[in-house]
Amino acid sequence: MQRSFHSPKHRFSSDDRRGKSLHLIISPIQTAAMNLALILLLSLLSSITLCSSVLALIPIIGNYYPIERDALLQLRDSVASPKLHSNWTGPPCMNNQSRWGGIACSDGHVVRLVLDGIQLTGSLPPAFLQNISFLTKLSLRNNSAFGPLPSLTNLIQLEYVFLSHNLFTDSIPFDYIQLPNLKKIELQQNYLQGEIPPFNQQNLVAFNVSYNSLQGPIPQTDVLQRFPESSYQHNSGLCGNPLEKKCPVPPNPSITPTPSPPDSSKKSFEARNLALIVAASVLVPFVVIFVFLCYYKRVQRKETTKRKKAARILFHSESSASVKSTPSYLAQYIGIILGENAVQFDIFLPFSYFPPQTGDTSIELAEKKMSSSQSTEDPERTVELEFFDKNIPVFDLEDLLRASAEVLGKGKLSTTYKATLESGLVVAVKRIKSMNSLSKKEFVQQMQLLGKLRHENLAQIISFYNSKDEKLIIYEFVPNGNLFELLHENRGAGRVPLNWTTRLAIIKGVAMGMNFLHQYLSSHKVPHANLKSSNVLIHRQSQNYHSKVTDFGYYPLLPSRKSLERLAIARSPEFSQAKKLTHKADVYCFGIILLEIITGRIPGDEISEGNHDKRADGLSEWVTAVVNNDWSTDILDVEIVATREAHDEMLKFTELALECTDVAPEKRPKMSQVLRRIQEIEQRSSESH
Repeated sequence: MQRSFHSPKHRFSSDDRRGKSLHLIISPIQTAAMNLALILLLSLLSSITLCSSVLALIPIIGNYYPIERDALLQLRDSVASPKLHSNWTGPPCMNNQSRWGGIACSDGHVVRLVLDGIQLTGSLPPAFLQNISFLTKLSLRNNSAFGPLPSLTNLIQLEYVFLSHNLFTDSIPFDYIQLPNLKKIELQQNYLQGEIPPFNQQNLVAFNVSYNSLQGPIPQTDVLQRFPESSYQHNSGLCGNPLEKKCPVPPNPSITPTPSPPDSSKKSFEARNLALIVAASVLVPFVVIFVFLCYYKRVQRKETTKRKKAARILFHSESSASVKSTPSYLAQYIGIILGENAVQFDIFLPFSYFPPQTGDTSIELAEKKMSSSQSTEDPERTVELEFFDKNIPVFDLEDLLRASAEVLGKGKLSTTYKATLESGLVVAVKRIKSMNSLSKKEFVQQMQLLGKLRHENLAQIISFYNSKDEKLIIYEFVPNGNLFELLHENRGAGRVPLNWTTRLAIIKGVAMGMNFLHQYLSSHKVPHANLKSSNVLIHRQSQNYHSKVTDFGYYPLLPSRKSLERLAIARSPEFSQAKKLTHKADVYCFGIILLEIITGRIPGDEISEGNHDKRADGLSEWVTAVVNNDWSTDILDVEIVATREAHDEMLKFTELALECTDVAPEKRPKMSQVLRRIQEIEQRSSESH
């Protein structure tokens, strides 16, 4: 009994121990499960939070328009500006906000592009704005953007266009008159050409195109006639209301008599007779044309053979030519005078037809002279007469050599001829010295660069001619001499004084041309390098004097110091001290011209200071000495000293000239700053009178 009693008890104790063991086994599994559940719960909560954040951002990035960003990046990558490349990254718009400098957004769209005064330099992509279709304001004021104005096609929301104080060229696009909501447009202080489009948007309340090179009549639309004269001033070619300058009246067209109605009796002609008349009228011209073509082909073969032979010309060195002031053939100066220093070269004329000439032309004379000469083929000697302006009639070398010519001037760098072609076209031909060591590639590339420059204050390069031994540059002819002649020649009795207003207009034109040159040739160490009063050409229209700068861009073609001594920059202190030359060497030369205009004295002459027995070797040094001794008006040219109301203005220009001629190049202003100073002085002066 006891045994059976204890047996269950024993079994109970055994089961209890198994239960405890099972409990110990299940507990770690539960813990792991709980941990896993906790991790899953936390992950779920994180996912919910992340989704909430993403959902919160959807309104911001959902309105991002890549096409607008691509357009802005196209602008950024086409121009140079430290402020664009540093912060134009990421989306331009985040809902109504933008982290991009100069950008304003609305509903994810770019609505304003304002980049005023950020030192932006370069040519704008022509159509980059067309994809920013919600744009309401475009402002690029006070930069150095050049090239054509941007297209504004399809920008129907655009209200404000501010592109003033830049270097834009070409004409005002006609798509600007198709902006229905345009309220204000400012294009002043550029280099725009052509005519003003007929703006007539009724919302237009501000319009300014002053200080450009626009031409033609001001459109007589109701809207454009609202604006004052100041909106159009300083465009030498503009005329019509509201300007005082009247447009020339076009000649009356010839009146063509009204044809009388056909006589009814003519209708009675029989069809057969009419057919015979028509056939005869058609056949006779064909016979005439056939005879002419036969004759023409025969003449052309003969002329082609002769031109191939005549294309080898003999040129002489400068030492064998005598300078004349009377007209002669250009070939007599540079084409057919033979001597000990005669040089032979080959040219390629890119024209297939030359009209036959009677008698011995310059080319024919050259052909006779060289009949016994031997030539060698040299690819460096073969060039084309290349033209840059489609609006100027094309001529060939024969036309040029056969032109009536006279010597205009002979300088250290070149001799210049006035050549009048048989067509009546007058050009200036500059025969360059010290460039014969250049390769064809070096010379041609520089001429092609300079030939693209277009500005009303730069003498235009029409064409050029290159051979191994000769370099000719063909410019537009500017008829009224140069500034040096205007200032210094014929002094004394009978001379018409050059008044201050005229001098101011001339120097302002020089500054505008030089500023343009410095922007377009910014990569050149010295963009002009030969600026002096004899290289400022004058074109006179009635009482207005217009200045054009010439002889620019030769610095890269004269690599040796000895050849650079021929240029005007040789007068600068940094050149004499063998220091690095920069744009500021041009500024120095400009300052010398400004002093020359103010004082009427020739640079480089020794100048006596009256009773004080002091002499200054340079114009700048002399003016500085006089001003330091408070003899301010003593520096003024006698021809302008009587204009007392302009004395303050003259002395301000003197201060500017002395800044430009500072011995330390880094202390001189930039040409853009010089131009602004001139405009500010002129504006203050006009406001005070």
